[in-house]
Amino acid sequence: MQTANQVNSVADSQPTRQRYLLAFILLITIVVAQTDRINVSLLIADPKFLADMGVAGQSVLLGSLMSSFLIAYGISTILLGPLGDYLGPRKSLIISIVGWEISLLIGGMAPIFMALVASRVLLGIGEAMLVPQEAAFVKNWFPPSERGKANAVWSIGFSLAPAIAIPMLAAVIHYTDWRVSYYFLAVIGLAPLLMLWFCTTDTPRQHKKVNKFELDHIEAGLAQEQAKQAHLEKGTFKENLKVILTNYPFWLLVVYYIAHNSIYYGAITWLPAYLKVTRGFSWAAMGMLASLPFWLGIIAKIIAGYVMDKTGRRAPMLLTATVLMAVGIYASVQATDNMASALLIAVGLTGIGFGAPASFTLLQDLVPGKTISTSAGIMTGISNAFASLTPIAIGFVTMQTGKMESGLMLLVGIAVVATIATFILTIKKY
Repeated sequence: MQTANQVNSVADSQPTRQRYLLAFILLITIVVAQTDRINVSLLIADPKFLADMGVAGQSVLLGSLMSSFLIAYGISTILLGPLGDYLGPRKSLIISIVGWEISLLIGGMAPIFMALVASRVLLGIGEAMLVPQEAAFVKNWFPPSERGKANAVWSIGFSLAPAIAIPMLAAVIHYTDWRVSYYFLAVIGLAPLLMLWFCTTDTPRQHKKVNKFELDHIEAGLAQEQAKQAHLEKGTFKENLKVILTNYPFWLLVVYYIAHNSIYYGAITWLPAYLKVTRGFSWAAMGMLASLPFWLGIIAKIIAGYVMDKTGRRAPMLLTATVLMAVGIYASVQATDNMASALLIAVGLTGIGFGAPASFTLLQDLVPGKTISTSAGIMTGISNAFASLTPIAIGFVTMQTGKMESGLMLLVGIAVVATIATFILTIKKY
């Protein structure tokens, strides 16, 4: 029988798994952040909220709740993203969470509609450093051979959040009051804040619970990558940034990510209203059907992470994403049966799941470590600036035509453009 000392000796000779804990914390952070963002998609289907704010029937104003967030988020991501290269991802994310917690309290107390818009702007500023720092954490903590799965883990949060939050917040709003949903989200936001504060460091070498075996495994993979990118890593920040900005695969990736975010935010803003108002589903049925594409997206992200690490290719997942989105959304709009329409749009939006981990894994392949926050900030900032127009555009077309299906056709056109970009990346063997 082994003694306690022998057991400890064996345990000490095995690599620790702190990078897996980090991936879980990043997942929780994304889930909470995304839940905060999509709260308004339930509010615009709530008659009491519409009456309290005096915006019933004002589709453009309702779309502005998501668009105001995205405008602030897109601009702030470009401006604040580079701070992560100086502050480090841990401090940056903690500051980010404090900002969005304040915005939720303001939203819950908002006396008029414009105060609610202001809280959405503050939320956008508060979450601006979120995605760049998640990408920076993965770049610092995971060797390239594991990044496909690592990015899949945290990007699952983009699907898991609406999958859980839509039925959950629908129940909170239906049985209590829309203001309660804001305070409920503020309490939940304390979870990632405490996890990041007590359980993370910028790099594995700084973490007291990372043993030599795990550190050697991580740093061996990073060393190989740095050797390949030596011509970039030795340059100044300005020189490295110039190389990135003149790299056409990076800009094709940006085109994809513009479509990715435009379709994602267009869907989470209007999908509940589309299912409930246009297709006539009940609150309970709407909650379940609106969450379905995001549950399917989780499966897609797991598949994408595994395939990317197995093949070393990223672009085929992006191409799969755009084709699914274009075909699925178009078929949903054309369907005459309500249930068929709901299922088809769920299949189409599953494409988002294939694209999310692939986009950031390809980004990490293309840029050196010292510019990852800046590069991710540029990509997410530009994409969200374009995506900010989508909810308002859908609302405008819906008001002009009287049909939400016409608004959703905008998403089909966006997906077609992205298909061209991802096809080029695929044939170029990325």
